[in-house]
Amino acid sequence: MRHIRFLLIFLSPGCIIVTDLMIEKNKKVQKMTNFNEIALKLRSLVLFRSILGDGVTKRFLMLTDSLEKGDAAVSVGLYADFCSALFAHGTDFGAYILDYALQDENLYMLKRAQEKAIEAPLKACLQAELAILQELGSIKSADVRRVIPYEGFLPDWDNSAKDFTAVYMERMDKIRTHGYGIFAKYHMFTVSGSRIVPVRYPDETRLSDLSGYSWERKCVIDNTLALLEGKPAANVLLYGDSGTGKSSTVKAVANEFAPRGLRLIEIKKKQLREIPALIESLGKNPLKFILFIDDLSFTKDDDDFGALKAILEGSVSARTSNLAVYATSNRRHLVRETFSDREGDEVHANDTVQQLVSLSDRFGLTITFSRPDKAQYLSIVSYLAELYGIDMDEQELYRQAEIYALERGGRSPRVAKQFLEQVQSIGV
Repeated sequence: MRHIRFLLIFLSPGCIIVTDLMIEKNKKVQKMTNFNEIALKLRSLVLFRSILGDGVTKRFLMLTDSLEKGDAAVSVGLYADFCSALFAHGTDFGAYILDYALQDENLYMLKRAQEKAIEAPLKACLQAELAILQELGSIKSADVRRVIPYEGFLPDWDNSAKDFTAVYMERMDKIRTHGYGIFAKYHMFTVSGSRIVPVRYPDETRLSDLSGYSWERKCVIDNTLALLEGKPAANVLLYGDSGTGKSSTVKAVANEFAPRGLRLIEIKKKQLREIPALIESLGKNPLKFILFIDDLSFTKDDDDFGALKAILEGSVSARTSNLAVYATSNRRHLVRETFSDREGDEVHANDTVQQLVSLSDRFGLTITFSRPDKAQYLSIVSYLAELYGIDMDEQELYRQAEIYALERGGRSPRVAKQFLEQVQSIGV
């Protein structure tokens, strides 16, 4: 009996150890089952289905798929691959998923932007899918590492504790000023082929950085405010001498009113034929857009001349109420014309000449930026000197500014800015 009792005592701890191992194994299986469940939920997405093609999310799914197989080498590699993709955008997984959801151009968002009725099934779908995305963004790195049979170092990631549904619905309430998709994240763009491409590091000029030309800028600002308020807004031509701040004015206005829903898309002259397609794609967007054409001019036989003329005159699809064309030029009549152009054997030559020189008249608002006189130039110099924190005797500052302008062929705001940047760099 004593021998049997000894065996029972010996086996009892063994049974406990085995039981503990089974419990620990069950915990791992349970964790793995949870990962499989969230992966299955992600693959059921409808509104946010595009997230399955996102690089970070795709790598996370590959990682979860590998956990069930228990291959440490594969799982470690996929874990590192996922972290590498995530860390390129930041270390917060929850913030990344929420940001993706806020930028995704799905059916619900487009209907809200166009103020259309939202069907009950669509509302229910949105609520369920936001809950799934929040569950995904809440997965902790420690929970994943716990089921990978590897004792070496693997990095952590963060998880923002935010209510996805509350944040998303708040954004929808502000969609007319904040926008959606790439227009929610950026406010300046260019065109590549037929694609609108964000400018990641735009010119940050503000209206407060500019001096002089207050009346001219007020005309641009007032027209832009009309556009933002849904009132009739004109296409604008800013013309005048080089370096007078035409382009800076347009960019400063875009920066100033971006929080109110203004976006700027810069188009090169050779891309003018892309404008009708752009207008069609932007027409139902709740934001307001400036199509910006810098340094515009044509030759008399330029094919792009007709494209712009049709847009300004209002062809069938050429204009919507949320968009205006702002162009800058050093030429009042936009078309380069020689005296020989007025000669020749064309019967109705005068009609052709008038067509060429009147393109600028098709802009509803034309604003002239003339080269400043001495007093205006020195006023600009004084304003920028204070802005740049330059402490110099006023008369000496003016004297050097005048010399600098003479060396560069004349006075202009650009020359004043270049002069003060040079003064600032040498620490005078």
